[in-house]
Amino acid sequence: MSDIPKSIDATAELLERAGYVADRALATVLFLSLKLGRPLFLEGEAGVGKTEIAKVLAASLGRRLIRLQCYEGLDVASAVYEWNYAGQMMEIRLAEAAGETDRERLHGDIFSRRHLVERPLLKALEPDPGGAPVLLIDELDRTDEAFEAFLLEILSDFQVTIPEFGTIKAEHPPIVILTSNRTREIHDALKRRCLYHWVDYPSAERELAILRRKAPQAPARLSAEIVAFVQAIRKEELFKAPGVAETLDWASALVELDAVALDPHLVSDTLGVLLKYQDDIQKMQGSKAKEMLDRVRAEARAS
Repeated sequence: MSDIPKSIDATAELLERAGYVADRALATVLFLSLKLGRPLFLEGEAGVGKTEIAKVLAASLGRRLIRLQCYEGLDVASAVYEWNYAGQMMEIRLAEAAGETDRERLHGDIFSRRHLVERPLLKALEPDPGGAPVLLIDELDRTDEAFEAFLLEILSDFQVTIPEFGTIKAEHPPIVILTSNRTREIHDALKRRCLYHWVDYPSAERELAILRRKAPQAPARLSAEIVAFVQAIRKEELFKAPGVAETLDWASALVELDAVALDPHLVSDTLGVLLKYQDDIQKMQGSKAKEMLDRVRAEARAS
């Protein structure tokens, strides 16, 4: 287990050592989140590296990563806790067979800790010999407002109240990272409990640094052309612009095809790795791919 970094520079170095190329603004808000013990709420387009921040942070600090993947219809039973009903029924049957008549004692037995099934949010409040875990609440925008309201108690006091059992409070609050792809707005009451950062698409320089770090097998010219092309394609009117994840996937695919540079036919044939909607692929194929590639190379020569 590593100590919490003591400065912005130390935070940036911690991320860098784990292979995450962060800008100064991200390193600053992450440092403040760790220092102040406040949840960090990250918004941005899909594929820009929001989830990766939590993974890298947990690995770098030597902490356990507890991930709650959000989805429509997520409820308390799936996110926080539920009771082992089969075990409780067995407890009741055994008590009846033994002639147990003390209802208060039976209630205490069936609603005891051994029948409590812990889900991610409750697990994150439990003591951990390796230090407070990193709790990743991923894609919060997929849930509904009712679940957001439930999160308020956890993010405010780092505790969960179970009616039949009582209140469980974290001895050492977890490091909380929440992410959203902004498919809907998150309520202000929840945002107020967090520090906020918008994770944008990286600049060309930073994306090239990411590509060289994550896909070192790609030839230098190919890496430079991939980044320049992706940067250009993001300026087009697409249904879904490619994220950093797609850039890395495309680079890996092109390396597998033994490419050393881009050409229009290769771009058209592999657009399905970079773009995920047919309308976007059709828009960028053929002459459009050649036009963009020519423009990218002309700009590179001019610079």
